Amino acid sequence: MSRSDEYSRLATLVATTRETSGDLFGQALVEWLRQHVRFDHCVIFGYRGASRPPLLFETFSPTESHVFVALYQEGPYLLDPFHHAAVERKEGFWRMRELAPDRFYASEYFRSYYSQTRLAEEVGFFVPLPGKDALVLSLMRLRASGPFGTADARLLRDMAPAVISFIRLRWPALPADETAEAKQDETAAIVNEFDRAHIWQSLSLTPREKHVVDLVLQGHSTESIARAMRIVPGTVKVHRRNIYRKLKIKSQAGLFARFVEIIDARIR
Repeated sequence: MSRSDEYSRLATLVATTRETSGDLFGQALVEWLRQHVRFDHCVIFGYRGASRPPLLFETFSPTESHVFVALYQEGPYLLDPFHHAAVERKEGFWRMRELAPDRFYASEYFRSYYSQTRLAEEVGFFVPLPGKDALVLSLMRLRASGPFGTADARLLRDMAPAVISFIRLRWPALPADETAEAKQDETAAIVNEFDRAHIWQSLSLTPREKHVVDLVLQGHSTESIARAMRIVPGTVKVHRRNIYRKLKIKSQAGLFARFVEIIDARIR
């Protein structure tokens, strides 16, 4: 790629930040990024607390979009490390492996949903917006392509300030219609970055038990939960035993099944 081509694509990218509809900006950004790093897919989601994340751009086929977008928006996003990082106002370039809990890749969420994506790796540019909103641009490589190399990740991290600036020019705030939709769901909108236990309010659990449920489903180990809650691992085990007894389940698979039930009830 010549320097003139680089400048031409940058000029196109800058021009498309002023568009008010369509995918011109996303397409221009993807073309510019692909000059530097190889990846299979790109998707941009907006996040506001626990509200359903609006899709802003995607490169998936209709079949792929069903898994990466439609199924994701139905509830699995609540357990996504990228969602948590966005709500916690992280900024810059991050790899999934840097954000995922210590037992994420062995979690029921990973086995039941994330493995369907057939990804080797996902990385993202995190863009906090005014208020508590945020955008995340994800770049994905399928298993057939292999994970991003160290040099690729270093280059993308160096490019993060420019990418974030372009995204903020295109989306200084989440679309107004999504804001209105979020306001209709006051229960979801009041969530903060540290306590999402209200999601499990339909369960007959104590606030601490709800917090444990949330962390278990995200993929945290007993030791990680203990650190997050500032309690000893033995207390975490007691909470888990009480949770399983109250919910009449015997495993994390049963807990995930109950999570799916709750999400299905919210959608209806």
